[in-house]
Amino acid sequence: MIIEPVRPFLACEFRVKSATEAWERNRAAALRREVFCEEQRIFLDDDRDAIDDVAIPLVALSSLAITHEDVVGTVRIHQQRSGVWWGSRLAVARPYRKVGAIGTSLIRLAVGTARGFGCQRFLAHVQSGNAPLFHALHWQTLEQVSLHGRPHHFMQADLMHYPALTTPETGFLSHLKQAA
Repeated sequence: MIIEPVRPFLACEFRVKSATEAWERNRAAALRREVFCEEQRIFLDDDRDAIDDVAIPLVALSSLAITHEDVVGTVRIHQQRSGVWWGSRLAVARPYRKVGAIGTSLIRLAVGTARGFGCQRFLAHVQSGNAPLFHALHWQTLEQVSLHGRPHHFMQADLMHYPALTTPETGFLSHLKQAA
């Protein structure tokens, strides 16, 4: 008898939106700790910094039927000065990384939300391994830098490819692209 490993269940539908509930903010913070502290070991115990005091947290919520189950992705955005916005701390739960769509949807939500608030320039420091995804999404590398001892790309979004989103609290629904 051959027993094949059972793939873990992954919700195939999710909503990306601004974190409006305490549980969403708490799970987003926990996911960031999992990715940046435990997995990547970029930070010791917590990745929070002063930007969190002014940032807008965005989340990807997995859905089961009509109920949101968990935060499976997150990113934060903040306005540095009038018209200039930044995205940072993009994190996707490990089981959802290889099936597509969550990181892309969070990036679309981040830039679209900032545009809805009057963004004229959207920037991010992106880990070098993730730069190809951002290039495919109409971002350009302005400079290669080192942050937290790791190579990053200082990047800028081409805003022409991101429509303004004026309802980040509801965001939008997206679907996973299941890998074979």
